[in-house]
Amino acid sequence: MRQRHESSAAEALWLAQGWLHAETLETLAEVNEQCLDLIREQAAAACAAPQSGYAAHHGPLSGVRPAALLLELQGLWGELDAPARRRAARCPYLLVDAGFAEAARWTRVLARQVHDEPRVRSASPFFTVPRAVSVMRLVVTYAWHLASSQSAAARLLLGMSAACAELIGACTLSQINQLAESHVQWLAPRWPDRVAVWRELLTTANSGEDAALERIRMRGVQLLAADARGGGPMQAKLL
Repeated sequence: MRQRHESSAAEALWLAQGWLHAETLETLAEVNEQCLDLIREQAAAACAAPQSGYAAHHGPLSGVRPAALLLELQGLWGELDAPARRRAARCPYLLVDAGFAEAARWTRVLARQVHDEPRVRSASPFFTVPRAVSVMRLVVTYAWHLASSQSAAARLLLGMSAACAELIGACTLSQINQLAESHVQWLAPRWPDRVAVWRELLTTANSGEDAALERIRMRGVQLLAADARGGGPMQAKLL
């Protein structure tokens, strides 16, 4: 019953627009659940071995320290059980980003054959656990689907620029899969430096307070709109 109520609340934010389908929000929530589970897994790995970096799977990265989002919120990530994860996932926007506002990076990659491009290791990728590749594939495939079929929804829900929507929507599925595997370092939580925003989301999701959840969802909408006006979030260009 609670899940149905939360679904209706999230839909109410956008369905008044008339063009955004309920199933689009349902799929978004499913993708967000996978993303939250990945961040929770990364937090557990980072706190268990904070200097491991990519050592186990991608070679050593000395001096790498896990993000404050993982360390400072370690307890909250640990408390995020499946029901709380479903509540947090029903934000009307994607909770991770893969450079969807930065057309330049997509242009550079798509101008070449993706499978011929050398894999360039980022100095400090956010996700180091093996599951990051499959989640990146899910996120980019979902972005491709929206960009090619509901461009306006891609811009609204993913913070995608119009130029990125055109570039991504024109890709083939094979290109999307190849890009996801070769550029997993692009994947990061949305607003990775805004620990307070994530603390509020996780706290309210764990508590299940509907009114507080609605407030933090709307705050995220405002932040996403501010990012769009400012030309995209300030973050390292992981190319």
